[in-house]
Amino acid sequence: MAKITAAEVNKLRKSTGAGMMDCKKALVEAEGDFDKAVEVLRKKGQKVAAKRADRDSSEGAVIAKVNSEANKGVVVSLNCETDFVAKNDSFIKLANDFAELALGVNTKEELLAANYEGITVQEKLIEQTGVIGEKIEIGDFRTLEAPFVGFYIHAGNKIGVVTGLNKKAEGAEDVAKEVAMQAAAMNPIALNESEVDQETIDKETEIAKDQLRQEGKPEEMLDKIVVGKINRYFKDNTLVNQAFIKDNKTTVAKHVQAELGKDVEVVAFERVALG
Repeated sequence: MAKITAAEVNKLRKSTGAGMMDCKKALVEAEGDFDKAVEVLRKKGQKVAAKRADRDSSEGAVIAKVNSEANKGVVVSLNCETDFVAKNDSFIKLANDFAELALGVNTKEELLAANYEGITVQEKLIEQTGVIGEKIEIGDFRTLEAPFVGFYIHAGNKIGVVTGLNKKAEGAEDVAKEVAMQAAAMNPIALNESEVDQETIDKETEIAKDQLRQEGKPEEMLDKIVVGKINRYFKDNTLVNQAFIKDNKTTVAKHVQAELGKDVEVVAFERVALG
């Protein structure tokens, strides 16, 4: 049997994040061969991943980032099973690392195939599943490109938002962040009324009509009254039309124009939340 030193165990631990005893066992099994020991730990991860494939991974960390040019943003959630793991510094660092990689790709599949310290992101997820003993996966993945992109991560890494403006202007970073905070807090269903899908409009129309019928309103008046109710629905549930949370006397769209100029507007947003 090869003699395993504490330095070798520590090196493997730093490389993989696995526990000291797991690293020692892997090195013993690999007869001191470092690369083979890494493979031993990865195979352990594969076994754990297979056992936990049907587990719920609704906890985790949501990370939003923008690139150095501030014209592309991403929101990525790294999911796990428990809040205890989600709050671990090494888990949050891994989520941040993956979000940084995400800035260079366009799809979740490309992210999973991206290189992370010599292995793919997918392989790293399997490895860490073995290390932590929980199901770990990339949950949601969103990208946004615009002339200027801002972001916001809600406390505890539970919600991340990126917002796009149609142009860069002085103060754009702060305003884009305020809009992202609005989206995090108010969870709008769409950017504006034109982006609300017809199925949702039809559903809300029927709900409004049923309410009016219960109030005794005559059938011939329903269509006219419903128009106002649907407009109210748009105002409450679309980002640019919502009352601005820091000043409910104005809308998000008007706040952006007041701060950055009448030719500046919000053109897109992406929001990811756990649970």
